[in-house]
Amino acid sequence: MSTQTLITGNRDTRQTLVVVFLRGAADGLSMVAPLEDDHYHRARPRIAVKKKEAIPLDGFFGLNPLLADLKPAWDEGELCIVHGAGSEDQTRSHFVAQEFMEHGGVAAGGWLGRFLRVRPEPVSGALACVAVGKTLPEVLLGAPNATVMQSLDDFTLGSGAASFSPELERLYQLDGGSLQAAASDTFDALRRIDSMRQAQPAAAHGAAYGDDEFGESLRQVARLIKADVGLEVASVDLDNWDTHWTQQSWIEPLLRRLNSGLAAFRQDLGPRFAQTTVVVMTEFGRRVAENSAFGTDHGRGGVLFAMGGGVKGGRVFGEDGQPGLWRGLAEERLEGPGDLPVFNNYRNVLAPILHRHGGPADLSKVFPDFTLKPLDLYG
Repeated sequence: MSTQTLITGNRDTRQTLVVVFLRGAADGLSMVAPLEDDHYHRARPRIAVKKKEAIPLDGFFGLNPLLADLKPAWDEGELCIVHGAGSEDQTRSHFVAQEFMEHGGVAAGGWLGRFLRVRPEPVSGALACVAVGKTLPEVLLGAPNATVMQSLDDFTLGSGAASFSPELERLYQLDGGSLQAAASDTFDALRRIDSMRQAQPAAAHGAAYGDDEFGESLRQVARLIKADVGLEVASVDLDNWDTHWTQQSWIEPLLRRLNSGLAAFRQDLGPRFAQTTVVVMTEFGRRVAENSAFGTDHGRGGVLFAMGGGVKGGRVFGEDGQPGLWRGLAEERLEGPGDLPVFNNYRNVLAPILHRHGGPADLSKVFPDFTLKPLDLYG
């Protein structure tokens, strides 16, 4: 599990994009079940989400009961769901599909890295891009000024910094050019983060994060947003969704972490959540039918969540990007060995979000060699 954050010298930044990647191919049909589709229940006699247990959404779909804390976001119009989401990659290979999705197709660098470079107001500042983890994720390849750290405690000049950092800062001020500006941003960020470490403020508005890495990662992202350090982009991973066997027991703790983390993050930010967009995505979905090991194999169409940031929530986007359009899971409707097709390319979901977050009208440099048909997330 890793967290990637982007911090700029622009402290009046109003919007933050948070990308949550569920690595291992999360089962969208268990997260958001088509409760009124009889083919769904016949394909999964032992692992289907039961109607009496699900959290009703729109009269057809229902949330997994372990995601119940996301229902208020749905009810208040801050959560929409995209079914049949994914890419055109058909390998059903975790490695290949994740790389394809993070690169935005067959392209150099990551789509998020390219987005940060081509915006009309490009990212600037010494902390333009920080990966909180052990390695820089593929999606951020090509981002300006990328730095990797495992926690905010790593962003420091060391225990003896107080004795020499003032002189070091004055030394950089002698440059008088871009180096001086970058250094000034760096020292300012160091002071702000050091203040955050010492204060260790509790989550706001009664929010309670889970005692796990995912919850802690979102808590740190929320702290950065509330500290007004200019956080523009954050990416958080939640791993181990590859559920070939005993799926219900395998994903239960993962669903609990996702549920508590996202709900606490939304509650912690309070009014600031209106200037924050959270995207939850996965490399592909799972096979429609359960297997003999009470699990599901690699499939195609998955599910994607978009929260906050002015989205017109309370809708499940189905086929052809149309809210509520679902033609069923009959065998003749499936793809390949029995998969939900991809009828909503993930780029078409990201496009309106990137526009909202300062992207150019033409996103061809972010998603090359792909004709966009953006979903109407905000309409």
